[in-house]
Amino acid sequence: MPIIIDEVSVTVEVTNRDTGGASSANTAAEDKQAIISECVERVLEILKQKTER
Repeated sequence: MPIIIDEVSVTVEVTNRDTGGASSANTAAEDKQAIISECVERVLEILKQKTER
């Protein structure tokens, strides 16, 4: 009997312990903004593709 996997969930924790601690607050805020921008871009692209179909 075959097993069908519908969804896979991956959780990752990223830390900066090897380099001596966390990055500065300004850099963290910039990184967070870059991630948010990338997510918004990808979501808009997916929505655009769905409306074209």
